[in-house]
Amino acid sequence: MDMNQYLSMFIDESNDHLQSLNDNMLQLEGNPEDLSIVQVIFRSAHTLKGMAATMGFEDLASLTHKMENVLDLVRNEKLKMKDYIFDTLFKSLDALETMVQDITGGGEGKADVSAIVASLQAIESGEWTGGESPAAAETSKPVESISSAVDLDEFQYSVLDQSIAEGHRVFYIDVLVSEDSQLKGVRAYMVFDLLERSGEVVKSFPTVQDIEQEKFERSFSLYYITTKEAQELEKSILSISEIESAKVIQLDQETLQQMTNQAAAAVEAETVAIATAVSQEVAPAVKTEQKPAAKPAAPAKQAAAPSRTIRVDIERLDVLMNLFSVLLIDRSRLEQLASETGNNDLSDTVAHLSRVSSDLQNIVLKLRMVPVDTVFNRFPRMIRDLAKTLDKKIDLVITGAETELDRTVIDEIGDPLVHLLRNAVDHGVESIAERIAAGKPEMGTVNLRAFHSGNHVFIEIEDDGKGIYREKLLQTAIKRGVVTEEQGAKMSDDEVNQLLFAPGFSTADKISDISGRGVGLDVVKSKITSLGGNVTIHSTPGKGTNFSVQLPLTLSIIAAMLVRVGSEKYAIPLSSIVETAIVQREQVRNIHGNKMITFRESLIPYLSLNEVFGVPDFNDEDESETEIVVIRKGDRLAAVSVEEFIGQSEIVLKSMGSYLPSIEGISGATILGDGQVALIVDPNAFIK
Repeated sequence: MDMNQYLSMFIDESNDHLQSLNDNMLQLEGNPEDLSIVQVIFRSAHTLKGMAATMGFEDLASLTHKMENVLDLVRNEKLKMKDYIFDTLFKSLDALETMVQDITGGGEGKADVSAIVASLQAIESGEWTGGESPAAAETSKPVESISSAVDLDEFQYSVLDQSIAEGHRVFYIDVLVSEDSQLKGVRAYMVFDLLERSGEVVKSFPTVQDIEQEKFERSFSLYYITTKEAQELEKSILSISEIESAKVIQLDQETLQQMTNQAAAAVEAETVAIATAVSQEVAPAVKTEQKPAAKPAAPAKQAAAPSRTIRVDIERLDVLMNLFSVLLIDRSRLEQLASETGNNDLSDTVAHLSRVSSDLQNIVLKLRMVPVDTVFNRFPRMIRDLAKTLDKKIDLVITGAETELDRTVIDEIGDPLVHLLRNAVDHGVESIAERIAAGKPEMGTVNLRAFHSGNHVFIEIEDDGKGIYREKLLQTAIKRGVVTEEQGAKMSDDEVNQLLFAPGFSTADKISDISGRGVGLDVVKSKITSLGGNVTIHSTPGKGTNFSVQLPLTLSIIAAMLVRVGSEKYAIPLSSIVETAIVQREQVRNIHGNKMITFRESLIPYLSLNEVFGVPDFNDEDESETEIVVIRKGDRLAAVSVEEFIGQSEIVLKSMGSYLPSIEGISGATILGDGQVALIVDPNAFIK
């Protein structure tokens, strides 16, 4: 069978399981006694192992199997989780992730994990604790590890006993089918078919007939005679899809006798209980003591509802968006034609088409929206590892992970957030000794928040560390030649904080692999700015620092104000516009060689769009009054003069591609309803 057709599905599901393993391991580290979390981790590891084995990635399957052995001891309460076990399992997850990344890149998923495997084997054998080997403990008490012995009649017992005497291997096998399996009878049949190829099933519970008719919950047990090894049998059974676990226990004659006696005692006890219940039912009541009402019978377990989601290739969504972009352009053209012709029927039809396409636009945009959780979910593990490396205690608090962003933004925002978080842990949060000396709790807190505001999403990274000290920051900036002493003395605190984004600026006392490598935060700001976003800093010395990242909801279709300058039309994103107004020529003042106007009791820069782009057939100096658009970049404002407002419109953002070189002040282009091309203005370029 050609497995290449399933490769993309394997990669997607492997990444999902690895993320689940990381998340649940972190939860378990905070509550190591919670066996329900161990059970979830075991299931994910087991599923990943089965998938890898099926696809032929033996190294990946082998390492996961070793992890599974350790987890099995933990969930059966034969081993308690310790720090060194957590560290080893996390290293295993890192190795698995590396192998999956190699497979994603076209490799075979091979890696040298011998050191990790040796550590897992040492944990499994009990060599690290110096106590009794967990594996030995399991072998010495096989009866206790069996959930429910299958009752044997005299003939069946005789067959098994004689087989052991003749040198054959007799196993008690307990199989658990996955909870979400839709065809558990088929999975059970596949197990029986596999076993009967190399041995004989003597007795099963429930009966084979009941199992074939799916008259069982999720588990079934059986006695089996074969010449194969227990480990080989377990591996074969677990290779069957949707088999959650398989417990294979080899029996000797003494153990077989114990199990038979145990089963007989259980049957006898059940018979006595039934007889007692019957006698109590027919006997006259003696006591009048009121007993608590019996719990209602649990409803029959319903089959799991089929999944309501599907995986869609990103390229298909991009094609859908491009097709819709063409539809949006044609809609604008139809609206203009209907307006020009004055045909009522045509106008009504176009109006209805506009409403339908608007609904379609909302759906298409929502298809591209992805929760920021897809980025946030890798940070808890990263912070945990950083805290251990730096010998700090860090509590990462994530809120608003369900906030959605355009996939294009999601793909690009991960690295800047990693840099900001690493800086918060390394530079922001103090060492344990420093926090105690400052009267703070040992554990520092880093808050990672996401929330919507208008057409933007804000992501904040806030720590309760030492904050930013103005004088130290200024001294470093002056030393590195970023500003002069005179310039620094005139700066506000916010302006000083913004110096952190200067190219090559870093406050690190020494360069490390964590942060402060001399790169500073300029790379972070450049990336965020390229996405049409902005980042600001607010800090209180001694209390902490807040980095606030502002991002556009989507980069594909935006609301814009269309304006005209001479014969050219431009689109200015509405998200950057504060308001529009008309100013008189005498209101424009010249201050130190810069044009300024008064806006809401403060002076803001004044720019002429025709001067910026050199529009040949228009000069606003000849006008007695002019229309302006007040634009915003962070906390800074500027006024841009235009000749005429055309109106608001939904426009499709198109890249300039390789047709034109990068032009400052232009972020792209769009096609209008009349077929003309309008350049999209980048207001961020006008405010320095």
